[in-house]
Amino acid sequence: MAKTAVADIIIPTEFEKYAIERTAELSRFGECGIVEMAPEFNELSAGGGREVKMPFWKDLTATRQILSDSASLAVNKITSDQDIARIHNDAQVWSVNHLAKVISGDDPMGAIVDLVGAYWARTDEGLIISCLKGMFAAASMAGNLLGIHSESVAGTTANSKLTGATFVDACAKLGDAADRLTAVAMHSATEAALRKLDLIDFIPDSEGKPSLRTFQGRRVVVDDTLPTRAGSTDGTVYTTYLFGQGAFAKGVAPLDGEPLQGGHGTEGVELARVPLDSDTVLINRRRYILHPRGVKFTSASVAGDSPTNTELETAANWVRVWENKNVRLVAITHNN
Repeated sequence: MAKTAVADIIIPTEFEKYAIERTAELSRFGECGIVEMAPEFNELSAGGGREVKMPFWKDLTATRQILSDSASLAVNKITSDQDIARIHNDAQVWSVNHLAKVISGDDPMGAIVDLVGAYWARTDEGLIISCLKGMFAAASMAGNLLGIHSESVAGTTANSKLTGATFVDACAKLGDAADRLTAVAMHSATEAALRKLDLIDFIPDSEGKPSLRTFQGRRVVVDDTLPTRAGSTDGTVYTTYLFGQGAFAKGVAPLDGEPLQGGHGTEGVELARVPLDSDTVLINRRRYILHPRGVKFTSASVAGDSPTNTELETAANWVRVWENKNVRLVAITHNN
């Protein structure tokens, strides 16, 4: 007997495509260019294994030599290194009960479809922040870190706060490459403090509404999940991050679109029914790379097949391999 099944309502391959596109569209970090969708990372994430290795030639650094008729020239060589990105494998499950649908008079599963892109965008932003915490705890990133904070309220001065002047100092960590920094992410308390100083500008969005924040010409992302901590005495320490275009690269592997054996859906989106509980279950799986260019993930302290957020926040898992000017990231620890 013909009947309408869940698989007829939610087409798995279309759902997966929709989720990927909406995640990119709704990402605040993606909107201001911090995260760049990289086609080559799509291909790399579609391969097997847990990580991808990206070798590169290091720049030539030999000093100038003067020709002489009595001495030979010194021979130099070119050296190489490699960036390493970890492949992430995520999944999430949502369930809708029959009674929840009929009593609410609405379509909970339809709401899940509408909201899934925003959910994964927030998940990606949390992963980026975890990467930043781990990277800037590593000794190799010291050249990209400006620490001006005081651990106590009594020690707080203009020089320990994020101001126009100290922001210039943070940008100067990249020297003559400072112009590559195009966006800044800060806590709402930091943004409020800068607004009181009349340092935050608002520019019109695509509809002409003055809603896009900028600070010294750089797009501002306000995020209260950015690191804050109590000082060793009674101060509060905030971390603000500066980014260049494409500081993080992302690639997504479309999972196998073939129907699952013995079930509904595909590897990326699986649909199931628990008849005795009157539940409809939707499983969404992802395989992707979201990696800071030029800072390799060593996997020195990773227990499972994919690193957890806590493991991403572990300093031992990160080593900068590009020159610090080429890593489009700067962190500044400060007071408000």
